[in-house]
Amino acid sequence: MQSFINYMANAQTRHNVFISYHHKNDQYYKERLLTLNTAHKIFIDKSVDSSEIDDDLPDESIRRIIRNDFLSDSSVTILLVGTETQRRKHIDWEIYSSMYDGAVNKKSGILVINLPSINCSCYTATHSGEKERIYPETTDWCSITSREEYESRYPYMPGRIIDNLLVKGMKISVVPWSKIEGCPQNLRFLVDAAHADRTSCEYDLSTPMRRANS
Repeated sequence: MQSFINYMANAQTRHNVFISYHHKNDQYYKERLLTLNTAHKIFIDKSVDSSEIDDDLPDESIRRIIRNDFLSDSSVTILLVGTETQRRKHIDWEIYSSMYDGAVNKKSGILVINLPSINCSCYTATHSGEKERIYPETTDWCSITSREEYESRYPYMPGRIIDNLLVKGMKISVVPWSKIEGCPQNLRFLVDAAHADRTSCEYDLSTPMRRANS
């Protein structure tokens, strides 16, 4: 309930958002997302390209560079999931760095958007008021507790996101592209909710950072 109250009270607040995506495959959808954002003034885009970071640096150096230089002004990360997203090391670095709670640059809220290219109709609603607002047609909800079932439902999802969907009470929502493209108010709600709930997220960072694409 508190997330929904915060959303209503701060409906006009525009949060700084970093968009993580596979540049080669999914640039089209990133541009469509930004067109939607420009038309409706939902968030402030803080995206930059982190692909030029030296692969040979230690994990902690990579994490620090991304968090301090690329994500420092953002409080929400939107992850666009396409067919190759889970295989890209730079995306894993961006997710890890978004979840890392540093002394200066704090952890971000995470919103996952499944793109049409993966043909996935499943979704995960974690914020207060989200089920009623985004999915009013759904009356029968179930809880997922196993990695195998998450991987079956989300075969293209990065493993680090599944690690955290398995954490009890984690506030990471997964929404189909169809629920936000024609409904900017849904995107605004989800960004605001991810921002409001970010401090309560105890992210699982136990999986080492990916060192190579697969």
